[in-house]
Amino acid sequence: MKVLVAMSGGVDSSVAAARLHEQGHEVTGVTMRLWGGESDTGCCSVADVDDARRVAQQLGIDHLVFNFADAFDEHVVSPYVDAHRRGLTPNPCIECNRHLKFDHLLRRAVALGFDAVATGHHARVHERPDGTRRIRRGADATKDQSYVLYMLGQRELARTILPVGALTKDEVRAEAARLGLRTAAKPDSQDVCFITATGGRQAFLGPRIGLRPGRVLDRTGREVGQVEHVELVTVGQRKGLGVAGAGGPRYAIAVDLVQGTVTVGSRDDLQVSELEVRDVAWSDRPVTGEVLVQCSAHGVPRRATIGPIEGRAVGPGAEVRVRWATPERRVAPGQSVVFYDGDEVVGGGIAA
Repeated sequence: MKVLVAMSGGVDSSVAAARLHEQGHEVTGVTMRLWGGESDTGCCSVADVDDARRVAQQLGIDHLVFNFADAFDEHVVSPYVDAHRRGLTPNPCIECNRHLKFDHLLRRAVALGFDAVATGHHARVHERPDGTRRIRRGADATKDQSYVLYMLGQRELARTILPVGALTKDEVRAEAARLGLRTAAKPDSQDVCFITATGGRQAFLGPRIGLRPGRVLDRTGREVGQVEHVELVTVGQRKGLGVAGAGGPRYAIAVDLVQGTVTVGSRDDLQVSELEVRDVAWSDRPVTGEVLVQCSAHGVPRRATIGPIEGRAVGPGAEVRVRWATPERRVAPGQSVVFYDGDEVVGGGIAA
């Protein structure tokens, strides 16, 4: 099989390429140039590209570099900025998977005659008895990345290989060390590649949307404090609200950018019985009924029932209603909400 391996310069994608090469596939590595601005975190630095290239040399495989900077700005960076402008909490890494790795890269791979694209994600592609495929959790629960791949449908899954999904992270590093790969001990990337560790979201978003101070209100509407930048407050946030003191911990339970206010309340005030999820993508077919729902990359799955919103169909791109088995913490609008049947992803969308 002719496989194009997305090599980020990290150990996981390095071992993914090595395993496919050892299995006898015709492997080519590719690194995507996505962000051309300032970066000191994530997976877009010049050093990462160099690490990927040198690992490819070690393996004796070809290495390509694709410049997808314009698509990255259009589909990841600009929507990230716009989301903050509208008071949402986006997940840019998921949008990068959706639009870059499993759309632009996959289409380029097919055009160049490759049979499949492989990545170093800790997840598995499972083919079911009826021939449909779903993403399944990775073998290492602490590194599982099935949550960030929820948008993959049958078209993408038919051409996707995840070679390290059956390994633990320790096994990945051990295999890299056995092969003498330069990335064997390289730390994992943790942050958004276009947000610097030194400046953070404030330095990135400030010149782009103009951050404003905001008033902090309690549930009665009484002003109890101020925040420096209302656009950077997330529902569920506790720190940085300037309301420490008597009355116990208080959390952001609502953000109103039009009024420039943040409403705070107790932990109990964050609890809700249901959630609307928009822009839903299904792995193979729409699902209703009991599922497990995960609301962050490493969150604990919770039991819930999903079904249609009154008067609306349950289909691709639609909205659904999640009803929790027991009240759960409110999900920040803009965050991804992923549905599971056991350890298989059945779909997901964005918290409304």
